[in-house]
Amino acid sequence: MTNEVALIVGAGKGLSASLARACAKRGMKVALAARNVEKLAPLLADTGAKGYTCDAAQLPAVQQLYRAVGADLGAPTLVVYNASARARGPFVEIDPAQIAKSLEVTAYGAFLVAQEAAKRMLPAGRGSILFTGASASVKGYAQSASFAMGKFALRGLAQSMARELAPQGIHVAHFVIDGGIGQPGETRADRGADGFLDPDAIAQTYLHIHDQPRSAWTWEVELRPWTEKF
Repeated sequence: MTNEVALIVGAGKGLSASLARACAKRGMKVALAARNVEKLAPLLADTGAKGYTCDAAQLPAVQQLYRAVGADLGAPTLVVYNASARARGPFVEIDPAQIAKSLEVTAYGAFLVAQEAAKRMLPAGRGSILFTGASASVKGYAQSASFAMGKFALRGLAQSMARELAPQGIHVAHFVIDGGIGQPGETRADRGADGFLDPDAIAQTYLHIHDQPRSAWTWEVELRPWTEKF
C-alpha cells in the first residue's frame, strides 16, 4: 500500500480508465474529475476511486476540486491532465467560438489544473504532473487548426514547467500519443490487431515516468503502435 494520491482530470473511458485501474492496483488513492461524473459510475465502482464534477476551464471549479480532493484523500502526488476539445473543418469555415472553447479546454484548463497542483507539490518538493498530448502536439494537420493550436500550447506549457519545476523536485512530462487509442468493441479491422495503442500499456508508461529516479527524468515521451507511420 502507498500514501500516494492520483488525480486524473478529464476522466472517461479508454486511457483515463486504464490509468485509474493501474493506480488503484498499486494502492494509490484515486480521484477522477469530469464535467459529467455520472458517466464514471462503473469505473468508480470498479476501482474504488472518488468522482468529482469539475469544469477544468473554470478557476473556481478547479480550486474547489483540489480542496475537495485534499479533504477526502490528501494532496495529489500524481496529477494527469487528459481533457481536450477540438473543432474540425475547413479553416475559413471554423466558428471562432469553437476555437476559443478548444483552447480553453485543451490549454487554459491544463494551466489551471497544473498551477493548483504545483502549489501543493512545491512545499513537499515532490510530485508528478503529466499531460496527455497527441500527434497534433508536434504537427498541425489540415482542417484541424483548433486541435493543433491547443496541443501545441499544451506542449509549450509542459516544457516551460519542466524547466522551471524540475530543479524544485516536481516531475513534469508531456506524452505525444501518436496514434489511435483502442476502445472496447473497436471495429476498424483495417488497422489490424496492433493498429491501436493499448490504453493499459500507455498507463504503465505514465506510471513508469512517475516512478523514474530523479537522476534520469524524462520530460517528453512519444508512444505509437509499432505499425504506425511517422
